[in-house]
Amino acid sequence: MGLAIDVSYFLAAALFILGLKRMSSPVTARGGIVWAGAGMVVATLITFLTPDMHNYGWMTLAIAIGGGLAWYSGKKVSMTDMPQMIAIYNGMGGGAAAAIAAVELMGGEFHSSTFQILAVIGALIGSVAFSGSMIAFAKLQGLIKRSLVFPGQQLFNLLVFGGALMFGFMLMGADQPGSFSILIFFGLALLFGILMTLPIGGADMPVVISLYNALTGLAVAFEGFVLSNAAMIIAGTVVGSAGTLLTQLMARAMNRSLSNVLFSGFGSGVAAGSAEQGSEGIMKEIDATDAAVMMAYADKVIIIPGYGMAVAQAQHKVWEFARFLEERGVTVKFAIHPVAGRMPGHMNVLLAEAGVPYDKIYDLDEINNEFPQADVALVIGANDVVNPVARSNPDSPIYGMPILDADKARNVICVKRGKGKGFSGVENALFFLDNTRMLYGDGQDVAGKLIAELKQL
Repeated sequence: MGLAIDVSYFLAAALFILGLKRMSSPVTARGGIVWAGAGMVVATLITFLTPDMHNYGWMTLAIAIGGGLAWYSGKKVSMTDMPQMIAIYNGMGGGAAAAIAAVELMGGEFHSSTFQILAVIGALIGSVAFSGSMIAFAKLQGLIKRSLVFPGQQLFNLLVFGGALMFGFMLMGADQPGSFSILIFFGLALLFGILMTLPIGGADMPVVISLYNALTGLAVAFEGFVLSNAAMIIAGTVVGSAGTLLTQLMARAMNRSLSNVLFSGFGSGVAAGSAEQGSEGIMKEIDATDAAVMMAYADKVIIIPGYGMAVAQAQHKVWEFARFLEERGVTVKFAIHPVAGRMPGHMNVLLAEAGVPYDKIYDLDEINNEFPQADVALVIGANDVVNPVARSNPDSPIYGMPILDADKARNVICVKRGKGKGFSGVENALFFLDNTRMLYGDGQDVAGKLIAELKQL
């Protein structure tokens, strides 16, 4: 039986790794999810055959409830709500690892002091990932509408984290950890996750989600060592390393350090301002008729989607509009910034759902040199990722962030619901350029009007 268990865990680990590899490409991502899911099924089933395993009834009930809820929510969730689903699932993984650590600490029976140390580290990381992910979910879902910032916040957070570390060291060295110390430790760890996430705004959510994904993986790996479970160790390590690399890529795409994302409070601004007169000049408006004519007779149009497109659920209409342009002989491409939206790959997921072919979707490095040859750059709901002050104004908080060079197109049309600033609170200089026109309205309604106008040409 021991050999069968070892072989099954090896098979599960191999499926996890191969599945993650296939997820790196949009073409094979769906198959990768199936492969990784098969690995999870193997690891779960073989657990029931592990010697000295008990509580089969509770295990089966938990799997049935959790699996049922996941299946139902997965079928019902809209693609626009995918970021908050990813956030809450990340959190559940971290919470599960923390719960395992809590049980082990309450039992107080470890093979060695090393396992006890790993249990505490996994508990700390998992608790932070759980509570932080819950706050990220609440922010993305609109349950928390403002970021909490107060004087001395970082010092207060440091004291809370220091308290969690102090109780954690006590638990590491205790022969029989006390219930009170365990309770205080978990309370402080959960509180730190909440406090660390509350000041972070929506503009930084892609980095935050990938960070908590990495923390969840690390917590699972640590608890895998404690339980001597090879599948948990390998799966957690793979997820943790992938999440860490993705976090670094997201931070690099914003030209900011991870500490700046977590502790600067950038991205916590609330969209405000309704005056048409901006510090850079005047926004010039265009109607749907003129915008449709401009793009209908263009040679190349580059469409830049952002979070506004997701909110308006306009991806299907946008793709329909793009197809009408292509029927008129216009070359249409989609430009995606790495941190557009509220999770890594958010825009890619939405466009894939709408049926946009993968070969029409380009990342920043692939598309930026094409903007000078584009007749029109159509910006739908994007803001900071096309703001030229990132290149020109050293005093701007987004200075140095790589952006899509929409301003270099011959004409720019920005679809926007209102005249306020973006999620980061930084005024977008693109809106005031001579070659930019503003097309106000809900993204889906505007796309529908553009389609109607094209049909009449």
